[in-house]
Amino acid sequence: MSRGNVLFLLSGSIACYKACTVISRLTQAGVAVQTVATPSALRFVGKATLEGLSGRPVFSDLWEEGRALDHIEHARWADLALVCPATANTVNRLAAGLSDDPLGALFLAWELGQKPWWIAPAMNHRMWEHPATAASLEKLRGWGVQVLDPVEGPHACGETGSGRLVEPEEIAAKVQAALGKIQR
Repeated sequence: MSRGNVLFLLSGSIACYKACTVISRLTQAGVAVQTVATPSALRFVGKATLEGLSGRPVFSDLWEEGRALDHIEHARWADLALVCPATANTVNRLAAGLSDDPLGALFLAWELGQKPWWIAPAMNHRMWEHPATAASLEKLRGWGVQVLDPVEGPHACGETGSGRLVEPEEIAAKVQAALGKIQR
């Protein structure tokens, strides 16, 4: 029996490699994971990796034949949604309500306030501190989105600062704890 259903959404960041560890930890703990990946995310990790880790086909195309209502079905199925990594672009697109890709369509189909929607940002510290990103995060928090604030540390670009993805083990532990509190 599943210990909960997680909709795991990846956007395009080098931190996608860490997201794979989170997916692995969750599935090993008995959590059912459905991955959703933006085209940018798929430049960092492939569909075969995500399917291998989750045991389910990746949802990445709103227009794929036979999957026209996947954004509705996945939103109904999941107990918790996690965007990991959430890039600056993704944070700002969600706050704007754009739904021309699976990630945005799922966000608008989600029952905010009824089921948890989390984001785990990962970006350069300047992008994290930019007023547009800060305003978008404030808006998303106001809608009930939980933000797993990034940590200080080195970035892939060689700079150091806030914006580094929370460590995978910590993310997986928080998701499992939240699922344990959800009445199914």
